Amino acid sequence: MTTTDLAAEFTRQRPRLRAIAYRILGSHHDAEDAVQESWLRLQQADAGAIENLEAWLTVVVSRLSLDQVRSAASKHEDLDADLPAGSGDTGVEDEAVAADEVGAAMLVVLDALGPLERLAFVLHDIFGLSFERIAPIVERTPTAARQLASRARRRVREVDVEAERSRQREAVEAFLRASREGDFGTLLRLLDPEVELRADAEVVAAAAPYAEHGAPLLTTRARGADAVARVFAGRARETRWAEVDGLVGAAYAPDGTVQALYSVRIRNGRITRIDVMGATDVLADIPVTLH
Repeated sequence: MTTTDLAAEFTRQRPRLRAIAYRILGSHHDAEDAVQESWLRLQQADAGAIENLEAWLTVVVSRLSLDQVRSAASKHEDLDADLPAGSGDTGVEDEAVAADEVGAAMLVVLDALGPLERLAFVLHDIFGLSFERIAPIVERTPTAARQLASRARRRVREVDVEAERSRQREAVEAFLRASREGDFGTLLRLLDPEVELRADAEVVAAAAPYAEHGAPLLTTRARGADAVARVFAGRARETRWAEVDGLVGAAYAPDGTVQALYSVRIRNGRITRIDVMGATDVLADIPVTLH
């Protein structure tokens, strides 16, 4: 396979790889980092020795995502241990959760799942990989991989998705309202003290010329409630809530054409993460419903 053919095939695989990474990481920017790193790994690999490129890329992006989760949430490592013999789940717990329930529920309980639970569940229930294929990725036996997915599935089934959507919408709408009104105190109450904002270079560059007209004062990274509140206070007047990849988020689409997306993570009623995206290829891959 020539370099050109390899690049074309990677481009074809990219939306799927990004989707895998996003479901594991819960952040579009972190997912993009993992996908970009997988491309660098592919460039350094002996492509002629790769029998199944799709499988190879799935393994690489999964392990890169797993490494990110572990570095960010080492407190969950105890959940990754092998389960005792005889602790496997059977019956309905082995049935995959309905596809239209998985995405929202998965990201709602993301922080409660151990890294290997996330990975086994995402790869099996969302992307249809067999436990035999998942086992070497999570470095467990197929039986243990099944048990990891089953534990995650049980937590996902406990989520009241509609109630959670309602709470998330209320939080996002309150955030947008406080932004437009310049209500700094309310913004601080809605934002987690350790909230993180990430924005891609394209959306930062696009917003900068319109700062005098109310565009957010975006920067590629901001951390902490005070810093993030200052980005939005008195701004984002034309941004409205939207469903972004099946979850409650926000969009800037003044003429009905999405120019920027806001992916929002919420925990315990507070916003913990905001990803702002404006790169054309990323926007093209993310399903959006405007409201």
